[in-house]
Amino acid sequence: MTGRVVVVGSANVDLVVDVPRQPHGGETVLGGDVRRSPGGKGANQAVAASLAGGAETTFLGAFGDDDGAEFLLASLTKAEVRTDLVSRVDSATGTAFIMVSPDGENSIVVAPGANSRLQLGQTQLERIAAADVVLAQLEVPLEAVTAAAAARRTGARMVLNAAPSRPLPDLDLDVLIVNEHEAADLAGTSGTPEELARILQRRAPAVVITLGAAGCVVAEREIEHLPGFGVSPVDTTGAGDTFCGVLAAALAEGRPLREAAERAGAAAALAVTRPGAQSAVPTAAEVAEFAEFATGGNA
Repeated sequence: MTGRVVVVGSANVDLVVDVPRQPHGGETVLGGDVRRSPGGKGANQAVAASLAGGAETTFLGAFGDDDGAEFLLASLTKAEVRTDLVSRVDSATGTAFIMVSPDGENSIVVAPGANSRLQLGQTQLERIAAADVVLAQLEVPLEAVTAAAAARRTGARMVLNAAPSRPLPDLDLDVLIVNEHEAADLAGTSGTPEELARILQRRAPAVVITLGAAGCVVAEREIEHLPGFGVSPVDTTGAGDTFCGVLAAALAEGRPLREAAERAGAAAALAVTRPGAQSAVPTAAEVAEFAEFATGGNA
């Protein structure tokens, strides 16, 4: 059984440059050639839900009327993501400027452009109401996220990846996904991932805190640390988005949160071994094979 996922979020053209190290404030660092690739948290997560998660996936986002929009739509279509309800607005398509150092770490600046003008109309809300899981992030207006949460049907799950970090009102959520830094910002305090997860359960009954190579913490009825997969990273851009998309797809398929997080972790581990964001997303078959190998056949 495959589930239906609707992703409400951003789409950006990524302009990526390799640098010998991340620059300090006021410093100029010479980098390599610029690479242009499809990205944006929402579009990345939609590609992951479809390609790596195997879900029937719709992307709801806003594009400008420019070549960047066509570039992004082509990537979504290639991953078999439905784009029939995307919006076109009078603004440039979003752009992200990304620096990647030799250890695979990245620094990102986003010019939101059309993403900041996303509004959900009646037809889009009806598509959301037909979904098993609705997945959103915070690179689009909060009004769109709130509308998406309100439009889901009874029994469907609202998953929010609260990134990038920003003040967040109370929302009707089922699963909250954040990294360590976002967790501390949202909780308003420091602490261990387990402590932060317990605090954040005041906002959502289930919380997942991603820890990069160290895996993730899953908090539902109990709190558990799931270890990461040992890989040699090439580029961490989009790894968190791969995690979110695959987790949403697994939930839509009816899998328990812990199992969904394990599958998402395997997909994200594979993604960091490849350059790019959407171009690094593995297939569902690759994820299953890697997870089985990495766990000794116990996946």
